[in-house]
Amino acid sequence: MEEKKIDVTQFDWSQIDLSLVTHYLITFGKNLIVATIVLIAGRFIIKYLVKLIQTLMQKRKVEASLYTFTHSLVHISLNLLLVIIIIGILGIDTTSFLAVFASAGMAIGMALSGTLQNFAGGVLVLTLKPYKVGDYIEAQGFAGTVKAIQIFNTVLNTPDNQTIIIPNGPLATGSLKNSTAASTRRIDLNVEVAYGTNPDDVRKVLNQIIDADGRILKEGAFAPSLPMTTMSTSSIIFQMRVWVKASDYWTVRFDTTEKVYRELAAAGIEIPFQQIDVHMK
Repeated sequence: MEEKKIDVTQFDWSQIDLSLVTHYLITFGKNLIVATIVLIAGRFIIKYLVKLIQTLMQKRKVEASLYTFTHSLVHISLNLLLVIIIIGILGIDTTSFLAVFASAGMAIGMALSGTLQNFAGGVLVLTLKPYKVGDYIEAQGFAGTVKAIQIFNTVLNTPDNQTIIIPNGPLATGSLKNSTAASTRRIDLNVEVAYGTNPDDVRKVLNQIIDADGRILKEGAFAPSLPMTTMSTSSIIFQMRVWVKASDYWTVRFDTTEKVYRELAAAGIEIPFQQIDVHMK
């Protein structure tokens, strides 16, 4: 098939409406000037908003990982919005752009629904701070010291040095116990003695253990108490309630348990085992 060529020299330029061309060029020139002004002003406003967000996050002492991610997200989103505005000013239809972005956003959101949930959970955790690095928490069937709080996951280190990675989504919406959020904790230690034991003798031994341990807090609201709580089938039970610093909780608990056993035995106070008395007729 023979290719058809257009002879420019034979084109009738008189058919072109110069007034329309002039009007188009003037309109485009005005729009270009406005778009340039909007671009300069928009860049300045974006820079100011990003700096404002940066200042607010620094004042709230937001974690570095959340700060970096938020900074990038805000910066990219605002620049993308500015580009769409400029395209609209130049007279280009932005409907197709918005439709593409909306469709892409919906597709990505459906594909990454679980990941986005964990991201939202990470933002809540890093913002509200129900726990922080170094806290000992129990959640989702796991317990350990928080080693790192990431955007999508929280990393725990168990007492036997295992690493547990938990998604932030369930952590932000589920139940969680933070054992080190407060500076002090109370140790509740049950002490069982045989029936017939004088309660005053038991309290005397327990008070001596408390007085000898300088890690146990003893003033004001932290005063120890030794109530008799239960009369079980084979023993009477006292509860040793003492307050300690959160960092001393486990060492004091273990040490006190051993001291109670030793001191009660030394004082001749019987610590009974489970038993049933059978009477024959």
